[in-house]
Amino acid sequence: MMRSLASRLLAAAALALPLLAATAHAADLLDEVKQRGTLRIAVEGTYPPFNYKDEAGRLTGFDVEIAEAIAGKLGVKPEFTTTEWSGILAGLQAGKFDVIVNQVAATDQRRQTFDFSEPYVVSSPQLVIRANETRPLKTPADLKGKKIGVGQGTNFAEIARGIEGAEVKVYPGAQEYLQDLASGRIDAALNDSLLIPYLASKTRLPVKAGAPLGKLESNAIPFRKGSPKFKQAIDKALADLKADGSYAKISNKYFGRDVSKPPVAQ
Repeated sequence: MMRSLASRLLAAAALALPLLAATAHAADLLDEVKQRGTLRIAVEGTYPPFNYKDEAGRLTGFDVEIAEAIAGKLGVKPEFTTTEWSGILAGLQAGKFDVIVNQVAATDQRRQTFDFSEPYVVSSPQLVIRANETRPLKTPADLKGKKIGVGQGTNFAEIARGIEGAEVKVYPGAQEYLQDLASGRIDAALNDSLLIPYLASKTRLPVKAGAPLGKLESNAIPFRKGSPKFKQAIDKALADLKADGSYAKISNKYFGRDVSKPPVAQ
C-alpha cells in the first residue's frame, strides 16, 4: 500500500515537471523585457517616412521615434533590428525580436498568430502612379490588364490579388517596386496613403498619388501571444504618449497632422 502511494506521488511529480517548465518558459514578455533592460524592435529601415536611414546613416522616422518613446515609457532602452518586410513576421514568430513597429495592419489572419497593441495609426491603401500618367487608373476595372507592384506578405498584396484581371508583381519592399514604377516596368503600385506625401515632397522619384483603393485600416504593434501584462504596458505607453502630447509632436513632424485619427476627423 505504501509502495503504491509512493509510486503515485512520484508519477504525479513527474507529470508536474513539464508543466512547471512550460509555465516558466511562458513568462510574460513584459518580465523578460524588464529583466533584459531592452525592447527589441524590428523595422524595415527602408520605408520612409516611417523608418529609414538619414544621410548620416542613422535610423530615423515616425515608427522609430514612436518605438523609442514607447521604450522610454517602459523604462528600457530600444534595440532596433532592420529586416526586409518579406521576413519580418516570421522573425517575430521565431522570437528574434519582441515587437514590430512598422505599420503592420492588424488583420484577422495575423491575429491568429500574434497579439496586437491598440491601433496607433489609421490610414488607407492608395495607388501610386507615375507623375506623367494620363490613363484613368482609378477603379478596379481600370486596373484590369495592368501590372501592380506590392510588397511581399503585405495586406496591399492581398488587396491587389483581389482585383480581377490585374497582374500582381511582388517585391521584397517598397523601394524596389517604386523604382520599377518610375522606370515604367509596372503601371501602378499599392501602398499606405501616408507614404504618398513623403514621396512627393522628399524624393526625386517621378511618382504621384493615385486613387484610394480600399477602406480605412488600423495599424498596430504585434507581439507574441500570451503576454497580457506586456499588452497592457504597451497600450498604456501609447495612451500616455497621446495624453502628454508626445505622439502629436512626432506625428506632426512627419505628416503635419495626428495620424492616429482618420483624415476626416482632423
